[in-house]
Amino acid sequence: QPNMTAGSLDVHPTEKALVVHYEVEASILGEGGGHVLGERKEGQKIIRVKSLSPSTDVGALARKVVEECKLIPSSRLPQVEQLLYYLQNRKSSPVEGKSQSCHCFYTLALNEEASITRVDEYIELLYEGIPEKIRGSALILQLARNPDNLEELLHNEAALGALARVLREDWKQSVELATIIIYIFFCFSSFAQFHGVVSHYKIGALCMSVVEHELKRHDVWREELRKKNKSAPENGSLRRDQDKAVRKYHGLLSKQEQLLRVSLYLLLNLAEDTRTELKMRNKNIVGLLVKVLERDDEELLVLVVSFLKKLSIFLENKNDMAEVDTVERLARLVPCDHEDLLNLTLRLLLNLSFDSGLRAKMVEVGLLPKLTALLGDENNRQVAMRILYHISIDDRFKGMFVYTDCIPQLMQMLYEHGEEETEAELISICINLAANKRNAQLMCEGNGLKMLMKRALKMKDCLLMKMIRNISQHDGPTKSVFIDYVGDLAAEIRAEEEEEWVLECLGTLANLTIPDLDWELVLKEYNLVPYLKDRLKPGSAEDDLILEVVIMIGTVSMDDACAAMLAKSGIIPALIELLNAQQEDDEFVCQIVYVFYQMVFHQATRDVIIKDTQAPAYLIDLMHDKNAEIRKVCDNTLDIIAEYDEEWGRKIQSEKFRFHNNQWLEMVESRQADESEPYLYDNDNDNDRTDLFYSADGITPADGSVSPDFFNDLQPQNGDLLHTGDGNDVFDQTSSSPGRPATAYGFRPDEQPFYQYS
Repeated sequence: QPNMTAGSLDVHPTEKALVVHYEVEASILGEGGGHVLGERKEGQKIIRVKSLSPSTDVGALARKVVEECKLIPSSRLPQVEQLLYYLQNRKSSPVEGKSQSCHCFYTLALNEEASITRVDEYIELLYEGIPEKIRGSALILQLARNPDNLEELLHNEAALGALARVLREDWKQSVELATIIIYIFFCFSSFAQFHGVVSHYKIGALCMSVVEHELKRHDVWREELRKKNKSAPENGSLRRDQDKAVRKYHGLLSKQEQLLRVSLYLLLNLAEDTRTELKMRNKNIVGLLVKVLERDDEELLVLVVSFLKKLSIFLENKNDMAEVDTVERLARLVPCDHEDLLNLTLRLLLNLSFDSGLRAKMVEVGLLPKLTALLGDENNRQVAMRILYHISIDDRFKGMFVYTDCIPQLMQMLYEHGEEETEAELISICINLAANKRNAQLMCEGNGLKMLMKRALKMKDCLLMKMIRNISQHDGPTKSVFIDYVGDLAAEIRAEEEEEWVLECLGTLANLTIPDLDWELVLKEYNLVPYLKDRLKPGSAEDDLILEVVIMIGTVSMDDACAAMLAKSGIIPALIELLNAQQEDDEFVCQIVYVFYQMVFHQATRDVIIKDTQAPAYLIDLMHDKNAEIRKVCDNTLDIIAEYDEEWGRKIQSEKFRFHNNQWLEMVESRQADESEPYLYDNDNDNDRTDLFYSADGITPADGSVSPDFFNDLQPQNGDLLHTGDGNDVFDQTSSSPGRPATAYGFRPDEQPFYQYS
């Protein structure tokens, strides 16, 4: 006795019809009433609703459908009504109403029930005309869509061989036929164990050819349409012909996109094998996919972007994407109404954003404000923020965030986190953006800095303090805002605190080169001198913390009273010891030399440096260092020492002479070795200018005397202060008194860029 069970309910893909899937179970009962033999069979029933129009009462029609179709239970009335509403609003296909042979393959597959026992009959149809081939392949497709039939079809070599032959020979003659046969092989490609049979018949290579050919056909169609648009008048028969051509174009486009979709799905399945993927790459799969990005069909775009995303994890494919207009074509999809398409596009852009050139292209095509706008989208916020983070790594683009509303949004997110742990993506991008001066100013607007500082100190959040540290490095009005927090920061500089936390707090303090700040009072009140001195010992802490201590000493030494206090505490010998230990690290050397420069700049500490330490001797050793920044600070420091101490002045000049003389001798020897150039110079009077060869630097007289006027541009005559004439003495800020050397903070050669999210 047969028993029918209703299954899924769906809309017909091309007609105004509902498709009801059902299952028939037939069983034979034995004498005792038990089941002796049973068989299950799936079927489909098509319910056409040709009367459906924009004015139709969908509710009444749904009730009528449920009443007349016994397969649909009354409980599914809301679903029927929803599907009818969808059909009512769906754009009609340009091919509706044509003959059966020109319909999409779904129509043929659904109108006749296929049986696995009749496969040989369907194969015979493949040897006839195109309409018969379409019918035969459509019936085989109906079988292939049921995974239970794939194993039996796999063993029917005649069927698969015939299908492959027809596809090779006739795919250009009929889009419907090509779509159906590729769909059959797609069913096999959905299971890894059947990939072998698809490869055996070279269906993947054939699909590549199909896609390439169809894309070229599309270009031809568009060009023809463009020419007709250009020649057609506003009205008349030519305009009617043009309208007809447009309708025909859309009909062809709809069929072609079905073919492209099934072909690319099959290729995507086969690309699970990296060797097959490599073959596709060699046949320019990336170029073909990127060209399809021009289309408007959202389902096709979802497939293409998914495929590109899979390919983008390999460097070679990413490089191929960089050579074509991938980013430009993806940019138009951001934002879009299709949620899946938007999310996939963003994830593909994230993969591409690891490439600096592609990041630049993203900014160039205007993605920055679009991505910023997505920060308010809960579903896409995280991936958008990760792309923005990658863009923020590049100093070229940090300043461009000012022209979006990104920073206010980020600050609002930080505020909303309250006492919860901040997301890694959020704080990462904030840290990077804070390295730009204008961004830092925006972050400090209103109560921005107050909120950041309060939260960082309360939570002892190292990453948030790293962001504050970046803000504090910028000269201008931003720096003066930190005066209110000097005490809070200084209170955190304690041995019992975590080193990472102390590093960020100390780094922030060290950035505060504010003339009005009384550093002597700060050091005394918070008893920082013993801590600083203790941390100067090599190995007492991580190198980053020790370096920050040196920078801090250089900052506070701008204050003459503070410099004197540090000199008396014995910090200079500790710095020399550290210099010996870290002489291979240019960053350490440069910052320690800068401390010496600050010490000799003040009269109160100059004598201590010159007479009580060996600092000048170390500076002489470093005056010809290969690092330009070290040479610059050394020269400035030694020039001051040379003016105020004659003995050291002679030693410095002698060393400069020795260095220049050695260079001269090496140059002469190299010239003499070259017999083709017997003369070093032309015979002119320059050879008589011995002062160029024997003076310390080509400017100072050769007799070793140094006029005090020579140093007038280097520093004020009193050695400490510059008289402004209004009764207020300030530190000299001329070009001869350089600021603190730029630190390598954030760019240490032994560290990777901050990148914490998984």
